[in-house]
Amino acid sequence: MVNILTEKTKWFVGNMNTLCRPVGAVTYQLWMIVEKNINVTVGKLGSFGFPAGCYVYTGSARRGLESRIDRHRKKVKPLRWHIDYLTVLPEVSIIQVRTFCEPECVVNQKVEGEIICPGFGSGDCSSGCVSHLKRVNSFT
Repeated sequence: MVNILTEKTKWFVGNMNTLCRPVGAVTYQLWMIVEKNINVTVGKLGSFGFPAGCYVYTGSARRGLESRIDRHRKKVKPLRWHIDYLTVLPEVSIIQVRTFCEPECVVNQKVEGEIICPGFGSGDCSSGCVSHLKRVNSFT
């Protein structure tokens, strides 16, 4: 995969061995593949069936963006955030990371997709996001 940083969209697309971000980026997206249908208990949200397919998770880190993304990539870690319940599973692979300068909810609301787990990653959302994880038809 070629590393591309575009001024117009202000996000990074690259392989998982390289992370580059525009100055001031605080929002990130994890583009993931769920390889087969799985049932997952997501903390206090409960149990949900995640159909195989493509998913996008939108999050933010005011400090330590690279460290946060590196943490998400680890398969062994304490389960702290909703996204951890997915990323620790062998059936789930992060295949792309994008970073943005826009606020988390603005970026999330631009993604059209199916909401599988209401409340996922959006507990502190004040913009009306139902979920910060969406199942999408494909990676665009």
